[in-house]
Amino acid sequence: MFSGKSEELIRRVRRAQIARQRVQVFKPALDDRYGRQQVASHDGSRLEAVSIARSEEILTHLQAGVTVVAVDEAQFLDEKLPNVAGQLAARGLRVIAAGLDLDFRGEPFGSMPQLMAMAETVDKLQAICMVCGAPASRTQRLVNGSPAKYTDPVILVAAQDVYEARCRLHHVVLGGQ
Repeated sequence: MFSGKSEELIRRVRRAQIARQRVQVFKPALDDRYGRQQVASHDGSRLEAVSIARSEEILTHLQAGVTVVAVDEAQFLDEKLPNVAGQLAARGLRVIAAGLDLDFRGEPFGSMPQLMAMAETVDKLQAICMVCGAPASRTQRLVNGSPAKYTDPVILVAAQDVYEARCRLHHVVLGGQ
């Protein structure tokens, strides 16, 4: 959270567009925070995107001539995303994916570990811990100002919970390991 993942994806997409590469952007349908057809960063930058419910929809919605495929909030897509990304890469397409590698519990999030293992390059961005100012690699979910419980759902759509960036030291999950 707040590490600049979507902002970096948007920057890379815009650079590809400047280079006259044909780009298509995808996002999970359940992420409707900035609208169903847009990827947005916290700083207000936006890109048009195709909203998908399943990873394999990337293959069915892929337009002719596209050479760069970008996927935002990749952690919300299903376990087939690494296979889809591999198929695209095998065709010679460049695949850019942005997402959280850890859920609010501090555990690997969805298919992100496999996707990262298959990638040629991985850039792990960090936010700033809201408690101490150190580099933050964790997402702290707060419920009514207190840390969430380990047993709370991993994914909450349109939740009223508050998220903060936290370092390992200040990341707390009630009832967790």
